[in-house]
Amino acid sequence: MSKSNNDKVEAAAYAAGGAAAGAGVAATVGGMGLAVGGTAVAITAAPVVAAGAVVGLAAYGLKKAFFK
Repeated sequence: MSKSNNDKVEAAAYAAGGAAAGAGVAATVGGMGLAVGGTAVAITAAPVVAAGAVVGLAAYGLKKAFFK
């Protein structure tokens, strides 16, 4: 595998790990909601899983920044 392809695989692994962590948080916390100004909106598991993937990619970026 080339270094570029290896980086893609590693980034995908970090994103998948973050998404799994997000799914775990969504399953643990359960139904969530956001209340602003007298209205409320339900937050389902999908945005929490997506946020977990973003956090996983941020962790990958920090790793690459400090440990080349």
